[in-house]
Amino acid sequence: MRLQFTNKYRLHRHKGAEIIYQLMKYTIAVFWLSLVLSSCGNIDLFEKQDTIPRQEWYYNNVTEFKFNIRDTSSLYNIYVVVRHTDQYNYNNIWLQIGSKFPGDSMQYKKLNLKLGNDASGWEGIGMDDIYEVRAIITPGPVAFRKSGDYVFSIGQIMRDNPLLHILNIGLRVEKVPR
Repeated sequence: MRLQFTNKYRLHRHKGAEIIYQLMKYTIAVFWLSLVLSSCGNIDLFEKQDTIPRQEWYYNNVTEFKFNIRDTSSLYNIYVVVRHTDQYNYNNIWLQIGSKFPGDSMQYKKLNLKLGNDASGWEGIGMDDIYEVRAIITPGPVAFRKSGDYVFSIGQIMRDNPLLHILNIGLRVEKVPR
């Protein structure tokens, strides 16, 4: 038995498709408009990561990050970002972090960053055998009192030279929402 459709059904089906098409068109237009408008705003974030060549981080491979601060009335969180493989041999990493504010000299501090423990495994987020740890490096939000260029440096001060299985080292500076 063969079903016969009337022209009325075909016309109704065509109008439904036209309505769906118009809704999709407007949805896409709203999406693009919101994307354009949101990209015009200030992001209030600096994030950069440097790759460690051949996953061998030497003492003399100190990474520098330079960013500009214009808004001196806001507070900022400063994070160090370490990406390593599952083959990394330690539960922590010792870092030498330097900071240079406009008109000042470089000031250094040592940071012992916990990457994991024997009981629960690696800290941070992981995918397959790669893990990323993002840790705040100041006791609280920082106020940058002068506008201008700020420089941070990060080097490893572990006993191993080179320190193996470190993929990336990075810095993230984000404005604290008010």
